[in-house]
Amino acid sequence: MTERELFYRHLGLPSFYPMGIEIEKAEGIYLYSPTGERYIDLVSGIAVSNTGHRHPEVIRAIHDQLERFLHLNVYGEFIQSPQVRLAEKLVSYLPDILDSVYFVNSGSEAIEGALKLAKRYTGRTEIISYTDAYHGSTHGSLSILGNETLKNAFRPLLPDVRHLEFNNYCHLEKITTRTACVVIELIQAEAGIIPIEEFYLQQLKKRCSRKGVLIIVDDVQMGMGRTGKLFSFEHHNFVPDILVLAKALGAGMPLGAFIAPKKMMDTLAFSPELGHITTFGGHPVSCAAALAGLDILTSGDLISTAEAKGMKFAERLSVHPAVAEIRRAGLALGVDLAQPEKRGALMAAALKNGLIIDWYLFKPATFRIAPPLTITCEEIDYSCDLLCKALDDIL
Repeated sequence: MTERELFYRHLGLPSFYPMGIEIEKAEGIYLYSPTGERYIDLVSGIAVSNTGHRHPEVIRAIHDQLERFLHLNVYGEFIQSPQVRLAEKLVSYLPDILDSVYFVNSGSEAIEGALKLAKRYTGRTEIISYTDAYHGSTHGSLSILGNETLKNAFRPLLPDVRHLEFNNYCHLEKITTRTACVVIELIQAEAGIIPIEEFYLQQLKKRCSRKGVLIIVDDVQMGMGRTGKLFSFEHHNFVPDILVLAKALGAGMPLGAFIAPKKMMDTLAFSPELGHITTFGGHPVSCAAALAGLDILTSGDLISTAEAKGMKFAERLSVHPAVAEIRRAGLALGVDLAQPEKRGALMAAALKNGLIIDWYLFKPATFRIAPPLTITCEEIDYSCDLLCKALDDIL
């Protein structure tokens, strides 16, 4: 049997309609098939490959760690250099209060840990999140996801969860002394790149402070330089109580983290002891890759040029008649089609022209542009030429 046949026969798939392209190699912004086709990855493996595919410094860090050790023991038992050095480096870029990092394997797991920490620290049970927010697909993260279509088949889910409308300050009165935490993206990604309004954020901050409610910022998609800052909250006069990271954190390796004040994080260590535990969280190879990736992002101009690169995409595409609107945060764009029914045709035309694009979960007429931050201006121009050709095809 071919690998394509094995893929459809033996892999558990989340959809009956995957892209189904075979990839043999990846480098920079490019993916290559076994038969020689080259594709430009305009979605970074869904916000993962911010430093590009197989960045040489990341590969070197992985090889160096492979020479030392792989898994040793469950997370938090042994002192392992990749974990502690990465934690040290992360907190050095964060406000002083966010000084304790708990490493896990993914964004969903990081959300789960953050929810448990908020409930444990506050002694409260109610969790508030937002409509059209995506936070993962495990039971806890699915419970706070803001879309019934994806979750209704799996009920009952976590009790005591409420959803607010994003940027609607009239709903803030629903945050009370029963509430443990509010989980929020400062830029709603799967809603098609919807930024928080500054007035709303300040009112949310005041309300939560008054009621003793923790604010958890989900920076899984919009963190690690994507918005032109290392973390999305840096665009605002605001510091979250708990920060959640994943995706690009691992520089291509599986890694997530939730970050909080040490006095808060310590509540997971007693009553009960082992209040949160993971076997493979903070895997040393993933942490070594992440440390290299963080150095790449913070030592060069990848973050500082994200805004200009995103603007270049927007300027080129906004004049095309097939495009109705573009919303943008740094090098993350949501591009609305003027004819939503042409979504499938555009996907096919993009692949035919050597482009990987994707759609936002809760905005199906909006396609995603979020290439590796390493993309050059010349590669942006070339990508836009191909995208405009694909858009021409659907017209």
